[in-house]
Amino acid sequence: MTRVAAIDCGTNSIRLLVADVTLPDSGSGAGSTGELVDLDRRMRIVRLGQDVDRTGRLAPEALERTFEACREYAAVIKEHGAERVLFVATSASRDAENRDEFVRGVLDILGVEPEVISGEQEAEFSFTGATKELPGQDSCLVVDIGGGSTEFVVGDDRVRAARSVDIGCVRLTERHLVKDGVVGDPPGAAGIAAMRADIEAALDLAERTVPLREARTLVGLAGSVTTVAGIALGLNAYDSTAIHHSRISRAQVAEITERLLTATHAERAAIPVMHPGRVDVIGAGALILLAIMERADAAEVVVSEHDILDGIAWRAAREG
Repeated sequence: MTRVAAIDCGTNSIRLLVADVTLPDSGSGAGSTGELVDLDRRMRIVRLGQDVDRTGRLAPEALERTFEACREYAAVIKEHGAERVLFVATSASRDAENRDEFVRGVLDILGVEPEVISGEQEAEFSFTGATKELPGQDSCLVVDIGGGSTEFVVGDDRVRAARSVDIGCVRLTERHLVKDGVVGDPPGAAGIAAMRADIEAALDLAERTVPLREARTLVGLAGSVTTVAGIALGLNAYDSTAIHHSRISRAQVAEITERLLTATHAERAAIPVMHPGRVDVIGAGALILLAIMERADAAEVVVSEHDILDGIAWRAAREG
C-alpha cells in the first residue's frame, strides 16, 4: 500500500485526492485486483484559464487563486503524510505563454514540479480512473468535459484510441456567451448556435481518431456531467455517492440543457446541486454532453465521480 497525493489542475478547477493505493498483485491481469481508498478528496474553482483563449497568458489574479489553493493542499498533504505527490496540469497551462511562472509557483509551494501533460495523456488518465471499477465492459467511450478541452478515449482492457479537442465549458462560454465582460442573462440564441457549431466541428475532428459510435457504454466525467446528473436525480444537495455510476438518459440531458441555456443567472444559481463556480459555464458544459450523446447515438450516460484524479493517483502509486 502506498499513500499518495494526486492533484489535477485544469482550466476551471484544481482538485486534490489523498488516497491509500494497493496495486494489483504481480502476475494479475490488469485491473483484476488493486484498491484505491480515499482519505481526502476536495475541489476549488480557481478559473486558471481565465481569458487564456483571448490573451494566450495566465492572468495574475488567476495564478494567485491557484497558488492559494496549492497552499491549502500542501497543508492537507502534510497532515496525511503522503509518500508521493503527483501534480498534473492540463489545458490552460498547455496554452499559456507564461506557464513557466505557473510552474515556479507550484514548485515553491508544493515542492514538486507540475507535469504539463498532452491531451492524449489526459485522456488515458481519465480512462484509467473512470473504468477501473467497471469490470466486464466490452467497450467504453469515456468523455471528460473540462473547462478548456474535452478528452475522448475508447477502450476495453486498455486504451484503443484517444483524442483531445479544444472545446470546454469555460472556453466556449468566454468565446460565445460573454459580452462586455458579462454572460448573457439568459444567453442569446446566436451565441448558443455558435457554441453548437464549434462543438460539432470539434466532434468531427475527434471522430477522425476515436470511433465515437462504436462503444457499448458512454461514461461521462467531470463537473459539467456530474452537475447535470445531480439535476436529473433531483438532489437537494450535491451527493457524490448518489451521482457516482448513475445513469442519465439522453432525453433527460436534452431537457436539462434547454433549461440551463434559457435560465437566468439567478435561476441557475438557485439549483441545489450547483457549485457557485459553475453557474455561468454549466450551460456550455451541458450542451457539449448532449452533442456527444447525439453524435455517439448513446441512449444514456454512465456518470463517474472517478476520473483523471484517480488515474493520477494510480500512476503515482505505480511510480512511487
